[in-house]
Amino acid sequence: MHWQTARFTIDLARPKVMGIVNATPDSFSDGGLYASTVAAVKHCEALLLEGADILDIGGESSRPGSPPVPLDEERARVMPVLREAVQLGVPVSIDTYKPELMREALDLGVDIVNDIWALRRPGALEAVAAHPHCGVCLMHMHGEPRTMHRSPLEGDAVPQVAAFLAAISKSLAEAGVARERVMWDPGIGFGKTVEQNFALLARQHELLAAGYPVLAGWSRKSSLGATTGQPVNDRLAASIAAAVLSVDRGARVVRVHDVKETVAALKVWRAAKSQEWQEP
Repeated sequence: MHWQTARFTIDLARPKVMGIVNATPDSFSDGGLYASTVAAVKHCEALLLEGADILDIGGESSRPGSPPVPLDEERARVMPVLREAVQLGVPVSIDTYKPELMREALDLGVDIVNDIWALRRPGALEAVAAHPHCGVCLMHMHGEPRTMHRSPLEGDAVPQVAAFLAAISKSLAEAGVARERVMWDPGIGFGKTVEQNFALLARQHELLAAGYPVLAGWSRKSSLGATTGQPVNDRLAASIAAAVLSVDRGARVVRVHDVKETVAALKVWRAAKSQEWQEP
């Protein structure tokens, strides 16, 4: 299986690590650390040295309760970082739901659009469909960031997430977007209860049945805190455990803050998998 993106065909036989670069002052776990262009670019370079396969750069926090950021402000945050990142020789993703920024980033050479709204904002699907090769990550979100924590999804999340992502993927296919350009993200923490989030992990195979690769974004999420009792900056072990469990259940990409530690954990996982006894 591979993921076709603007400049790279990403081989997903080995699960890939996507490093998070928050060019924002208010992200839930590292807000402000990389808000300047210089700091964000240095962080990109550091993540690559730690083993990141993909860089995901965003300029608007999607933490619960976060307000939207005006287009011009988000543009000023991310475009200078993207301009430098596309020179680093790895796939680069823009984390945005604004079609104007999608188009500008793709024109700059960005490889992937990572959209928490799954291209539901006016013009977003058309922006991706107009590009001949870019990759796209479709995420399920119930509600929107300002209110999703107050009114979570009801019922069994797994079939609802699968049906939602399948419907968006069908619309993309009808717009001429090849299947190999599409990645699914179940949207851990986005308008879901703790139990629903862990159901999406435990039953990840039900999402994989549709044939699309899955990206898992568990890093430092509140469900890990609810389970362990740990604050956001103490969730390293829990985040690594969730990433490895996701990969073991078939996820092809994990989106993480802690690249070095996740890369090391996945090396251990691969070493064990390579020695699994198989019946002749």
